[in-house]
Amino acid sequence: MNKYDIIKRIENFAPLETAESWDCAGWGIETNRQQVHKVMLALTVTNDVVRQARKQKCDMIISHHPLFFAPLDFKGIDIYSAHTNLDLADGGTTDVLLKKIGLHKDVFADGFLRYIECKTSVKDLLKILKQISPNLRYINNKNIQILNKIAFCAGSGADFISEAQKNGADAFVTGDLKFHTALDSSIVIYDIGHFESEIFVLSIFEKLLHNDVEIIYADEASPFKYN
Repeated sequence: MNKYDIIKRIENFAPLETAESWDCAGWGIETNRQQVHKVMLALTVTNDVVRQARKQKCDMIISHHPLFFAPLDFKGIDIYSAHTNLDLADGGTTDVLLKKIGLHKDVFADGFLRYIECKTSVKDLLKILKQISPNLRYINNKNIQILNKIAFCAGSGADFISEAQKNGADAFVTGDLKFHTALDSSIVIYDIGHFESEIFVLSIFEKLLHNDVEIIYADEASPFKYN
């Protein structure tokens, strides 16, 4: 399959021009190769992922996170990333998370945030989220018991807490929560982890490729370890 046809499918779903100005979405490494036969899907392009791609004889890596550094051993491999544009897309990163945990019905989208209105308890939502993130953390400074509106943002969404609260959310589900943010929060916040909240996004790429190329999933895991 021509690699530019692959990129056209991705960008039709998540237009590159919708990515944030600071984002490095798009081509990370572009070789002279035109035809792609085997693609590795990865959340993050690390040296280990590049080594896996070379070992599996992949022609291309498609990732969610863009390159933050140039891998040491990328010779001959195209690397393309869909990041904030995929977060904003209808059916994108947070939507996939909601579908995975069974809360994808009657979702209202507002930029990076997704909202659902459903009456549930703090503990019941905790049980649902533990299906994908057994070691999640949560904050409930006001001892809230019942939730009526829940905001979601996969990845590192702490900057949107105030927006979620302003829009009537009494709980927020995201990753990468910081200590002082937790101290100051007057709504319930569930930190399910950056990796755990975004890893399911790779299924979007697989669906877009329609089995027209061989697909290999990178062997990845959260860098955090728990006893």
